[in-house]
Order: sequence, then C-alpha cells, then structure tokens
Amino acid sequence: MFYAGRNILVTGGTGTIGIPLVRKLVRLGAKVTVASLDGPERAHALFGDSVGFVHANLIDFSTCMKVTKGQDYVFNLVGIKGSTGIGVARAASYYVPMLWFQTNMMEAAFRNGVHRYLFVSSICVYPPSELHAEDNAWNGLPRQNDRYAGIAKRAGEVQGETYLHEYGWDAVRIVRPSNVYGPYDDFEPATAQVIPALIRRMLDGENPVKVWGDGSAIRDFIYSEDVADGMLLALEKAPPCVPINLGSGIGYSIKEVAETIAGLMPVSPCIEWDPSKPTGDRIRRLSMARAKELLGFEIATPLTMGLRKTIEWYRSNREDTSRRVGGLGMLESEE
Repeated sequence: MFYAGRNILVTGGTGTIGIPLVRKLVRLGAKVTVASLDGPERAHALFGDSVGFVHANLIDFSTCMKVTKGQDYVFNLVGIKGSTGIGVARAASYYVPMLWFQTNMMEAAFRNGVHRYLFVSSICVYPPSELHAEDNAWNGLPRQNDRYAGIAKRAGEVQGETYLHEYGWDAVRIVRPSNVYGPYDDFEPATAQVIPALIRRMLDGENPVKVWGDGSAIRDFIYSEDVADGMLLALEKAPPCVPINLGSGIGYSIKEVAETIAGLMPVSPCIEWDPSKPTGDRIRRLSMARAKELLGFEIATPLTMGLRKTIEWYRSNREDTSRRVGGLGMLESEE
C-alpha cells in the first residue's frame, strides 16, 4: 500500500484536520511523526504512543531541516486560522509567519529529498467569483478580505512549481480546501469561524442569537474527516503541482447553516439577522470536477450529519477546546 511502512511527517497534526489525518495514517500502517506548537501532553492524549511528536516552531529553518530529515512524505498543514477580518486587524502577524513557515518547510523537504509533499493552499487564492475552478485562480487578485492569506498561498503554490521546473523535484501536490469545520475546531469567540461560533453561542444559551447580514450569503463547507480523506488521495494520486479543490461543491446559505444548527440544539434558539452589517460575497463555492476526475473524491459527510457530529463533540469536550495553542499549528481558511 502507498502509506504502509512509510515515514510520514504531519505538521500541524494536532489541529482540526491534522487529528483525523494522523489517525487515518496510523490505521494505514504509516510511521507518523507530528510537529506542532501544542505540547506533548496533548499529542499523547490524542494519539497515545502510536505517533512520534516534536514540539516545533516551523518559522525556524534549522528546525524545518531537522523535522523533515528521513521523512518519505510530508503533510504540511501548518497555517494561521481565524475569523474573517483577523487577517486585516493583525496583518503582519498573519502574513509574515505564514510565508516563513511554508517557505522554510518546502525548502527543507526539497533539501532532504522528501518523496511526496502536500502543500495545503486555500479557497482564499481565488479572485471574486461564484464558482471557483482551479484554473481561474490567476484571473485576478484575491478578494480584499482574503488578500494576505491568498497571496501567501499563491506564493507557496508557485514555490512548488519552481523546484519542479528547475530541479525536476516532482514531490509537491497542492490542495485548496474550502471552509473546514468539525471536532477540534476553534470555538473561541474572538477567532472562531461561523460554524463553531454559532455552535458555541447557541450551546452557551444565547437567545436570540444575533447574526450579521441577512443570511443569504452562500458558502461551501466541508467536514474535517472528508478533507483528510481528500488529502490522502491527493498525495497518492494527484499530478505534481496541479492544484485540486477540496470542498463539498454544494452551496449552503448562512441562513440554512444557522437554522440547521439551531434545530440540532437541545433548546432551539431564535435567530435575529442584522442586514445593516456586511453579508460578504453573494456566493463562494468550489468546483469539484477535477477532484472527482483525478482523485475519485466525493464528500462522505452531508452538512447536517457533520454539524450533528461537531455539536456532539463540542458538548462532550468543551474544556479541550481551551487547551489548544492559538495561531501556528492550524490550517487557515477564511469564510
């Protein structure tokens, strides 16, 4: 099998996508090492003795060289995740470290002869459009709210191409996830994205729940387990440096999402919309044609099922959500 017996590094392996990805790799027989800013206690609580762990700040190039040495494959999930607008309010803290750790990790993997390397890009790379197909990414600048993350991720994609063209290093595979949600997400009010934010507010008893906009904005959401499955397929089957979207391909209105979450609560709260506040782009959805054609990928978790699983996990693990290290170590994806 493709993963059995391989030495595999997962950076950001204690995050929303990293946790299910690492567990799947272990089941596939891989020898997994996790690198994260979270402490070893958290990694042991999540994975027991089934994985190795390195507490690492991947901004430092020498650290990147150490963690990639001897690895067959690398999944680089490290990123900075936050609610819409955080990349503006903390622009330098968001943009500069992202460039450092993604550039250093790929360069270190190249120097150490890693055979396969997954670069996790983002829906943020796309210019404004209602349906994002991979080849349209360079048809304009990213939307204003996404420009820091989008430009940084574009730089990472191009970095992979440069090694391929100059040195023939064909290890890099590229995926562009949409808005990811699931267990182990960020539920902190100041940084949480729309789904974990609504789940927390409703379970905390807020009623009515006041939400910006009129609820008409349509977004593409994907459950974390499904993203992990797509990444496994991409590293194995995708051509070098060919970006592949990982989303549901289905557009859900924010109103539909909020009402579904409310309907899954022990006590369903009222929702009050504030149309005086910004709604955002009308539609943002990923084309999944390439993922289906090249990877055979389709989501396994419909929205309602994924929301129910996420709510159930959060109800049982509220204390766990406060133990994560913020910032580095989590995949970035703006809503």
